[in-house]
Amino acid sequence: MSKLSRRSFGKLAAGTGASAVVGPMLVPFAIAQGAAKVVIVGGGAGGATVAHFVKTAAPNLDVTLIEANATYSSSFFSNLYLGGFRSLESLSHGYAGLRRLGIRVVHDYANAVDPKAKTVRTRGGRTYSYDRLVLSPGIDIKYDSIQGYSRDVARIMPHAYNTDAAQKRLLKQQLQSMRDGGTVAMVMPNNPFRCPPGPYERACMIAHYLKARKPKSKLVILDPKRSFSKQPVFTEAFDRHYKNIIELNLSTELDDFSVVSVNPKTKEIVTKAGKRVRADVANVIPQQRAGEIASKAGINDGDWCPVNAENFSSPKVPDIYVLGDAAIAAEMPKSAFSANSQAKVVAADIAAALAKKDKFEPRYRNTCWSLLAPDDNVKVGANYTPKGSKLDPSGSFVSQRGESADVRKQNYQESIAWYNSITDEMFAKTRPAAAGKKG
Repeated sequence: MSKLSRRSFGKLAAGTGASAVVGPMLVPFAIAQGAAKVVIVGGGAGGATVAHFVKTAAPNLDVTLIEANATYSSSFFSNLYLGGFRSLESLSHGYAGLRRLGIRVVHDYANAVDPKAKTVRTRGGRTYSYDRLVLSPGIDIKYDSIQGYSRDVARIMPHAYNTDAAQKRLLKQQLQSMRDGGTVAMVMPNNPFRCPPGPYERACMIAHYLKARKPKSKLVILDPKRSFSKQPVFTEAFDRHYKNIIELNLSTELDDFSVVSVNPKTKEIVTKAGKRVRADVANVIPQQRAGEIASKAGINDGDWCPVNAENFSSPKVPDIYVLGDAAIAAEMPKSAFSANSQAKVVAADIAAALAKKDKFEPRYRNTCWSLLAPDDNVKVGANYTPKGSKLDPSGSFVSQRGESADVRKQNYQESIAWYNSITDEMFAKTRPAAAGKKG
């Protein structure tokens, strides 16, 4: 697989609106040593990026990042692991770079917030005070949204839709162990959910694996929705690359393919339309909600958390920000790119507020790439500007059916370089400069 340097990626992205380096350019803010404390819960694309950028903008800030896992296993690009394009190890990242910046990284589970006392308590019994709190807890799986599904059943019928590396490994092992001629079933979630194109990229990656390793097998998709993100290019790929492998069941007025129950013993899946699928491998992706700490902080409204569009602060509780998958960002989708973009605005807003300086004009952007087959990659994205209480999209772009192989290959190269770029930013990594050529 070909790769681009971050410099090459910047050149490509300049013409496509795809750059990961989006948001206010942070300049150092003068804040007295020990004058303020920032606590961040969640060390993913949102939280880790905030930690990096707010500490860089205001080096004297006391910054604490609370993240349960010592190693972050990225959900984004995990579909490529299922398809055989990446190793699971390549998706794993540590927090040493953030520690080198002087950020206190605490591997514990944040389980309580006291907005009046301005404290966060962890499962390990420690308490951290804050002047500003950032919650980027990602998603929790709503196991009870499907009858018969549970946390225990997920060990038999994995969702593999969060940062749990064991879930990804389990789904891959089940695919590898399945007989040739077996049936894989995918249960799709209803809106809203994290990464709208994600399940359909996964369908392509599973189908790619079946085509190469178990060509007599099939993949049955059960979808409660009538349409989905990038549908024209996905269905084109289903027909071009995976004809007679993928069976797509989209809901209509007459047939509702929402899954009502699963049976872990028989691996039978039943839909509202009465369709029954007996699967050898079942990838069940239930409904989702904001991570539990959001409701404990009192910033949620139902499953998700409203935000003030100009800075992703909570309109419900002062001095708390919420971003990434947990936030209600209207038309801005729940994605790693979105969280990274939002995080830079949050970091700038916090640093400026604590230093009592003017704030930057917020800018947000999102791009989602999806791999359909080797070197066949599609994307969708837009810029977003605060307009009242909402984020107004502009400059939208989406891949089209019938694009050339060169365009699709360039999309793939962009996506690889973006992955390197965003994980460098999240974890404050330093990469060795390329050696100069002699001659």
